[in-house]
Formats: sequence, structure tokens, C-alpha cells
Amino acid sequence: MEIEYIREPTDLQCGQAVLAMVLKKTPAEICEYLGNDRETNLKEMKRAFREHGVSISDERVQVTDKQELPPLCLLSLETPRCWHWSLYADGIFYDPEHGVMDDFPKSARKYYWTLKSE
Repeated sequence: MEIEYIREPTDLQCGQAVLAMVLKKTPAEICEYLGNDRETNLKEMKRAFREHGVSISDERVQVTDKQELPPLCLLSLETPRCWHWSLYADGIFYDPEHGVMDDFPKSARKYYWTLKSE
């Protein structure tokens, strides 16, 4: 999947930015869809993906190395500042706060959910 990087508009909108990148929308469109311009929870993330034709696995998987990641996945990262949503696609990390990277942003614990376009 080709991803166009989107930086989070505010430091509370990492989830909206991840959804916008995968669903090819703007963060503002995602905020309007969710009725939420603050932190998103897993239930909101799953609903938005599924209602837009992207399947997301039910199971959260802990990960330590990027080699363990599937081709496309939603990441939940415990960064020094907070829990944070991020995106991994085809070997590249698209992090709404930290930019486009070739490895995880600094994080103590890392989890993922597999994503697949239907």
C-alpha cells in the first residue's frame, strides 16, 4: 500500500493522522467522522478501519524487532511521553509525531494489529 505521510495536526491526534494515512483522508475528515479531535481509543480505531474497508486483527501482538512486523500494521507504542499510535507499511514507519523512519521511534513497549485492505 502506498502511504502519503501526514503529521499529526495536534499532539493529541496521532490516531486521526494514522487513520488519515491509511484511509486516504485528511485528519480533519477523520475528526469529523469520529466526532473526536482528541485522543482516540482502540475501539474507535477498529471501527474506522472496518467501516472504511480495512480489516484489522482482533489480537494485539507484542513486538520487539521490526523484522517481526507484517507488511501493514497499526502500532501502539509506549513512548517516553505517552502511549502513541503509529503506522508501519512495507518496511517504513510513518509516525505522526516523529516523521518517516526506518525503525521504531524510541518506545519501551510496542504492540501491533495487522491491517489489510479488503
